[in-house]
Amino acid sequence: MLLLLFAAWLILNGRITLEICIFGVGISAALFYFMCRYLDYSVRREILLFRLIPLGIRYFWALVREIVRANVCVLRIITSPEIMPEPALVYFTAVFRTGMARVILANSITLTPGTITVSVEGDRYCVHCLDRELAEGIEHSVFVELLREMEEKEAQWG
Repeated sequence: MLLLLFAAWLILNGRITLEICIFGVGISAALFYFMCRYLDYSVRREILLFRLIPLGIRYFWALVREIVRANVCVLRIITSPEIMPEPALVYFTAVFRTGMARVILANSITLTPGTITVSVEGDRYCVHCLDRELAEGIEHSVFVELLREMEEKEAQWG
């Protein structure tokens, strides 16, 4: 982060001289100290974020895959006159240590067509589904497994 602050200093100055570099190192170091002391910044937490990038990419592609699958399923329900959707409210429990994991799961469910997260109370989720078929296995979905894996990795480093 210190190097990033120094690079931003150099870019914003537009030229490189000895005085600008010395002054930039001083200001960057002071700003880095301020961030660590008062803004709860941690180099360890930043390293953790870099370690979570591969899992984040896997989560993103799993989300895209589930969105495409759900789109196909909803399209089939809409275009087939013989299929009668059976809307349902589904309750399930997914235990997470952090509120961020709960929010990410709720938003991922809502982003997936045909499902909307109605409420989250602690570890209990209420999801409205366009059809019961869309809710099958939601408590053991790839989203839940990847979020738990992310939390485990965070617990190792946190």
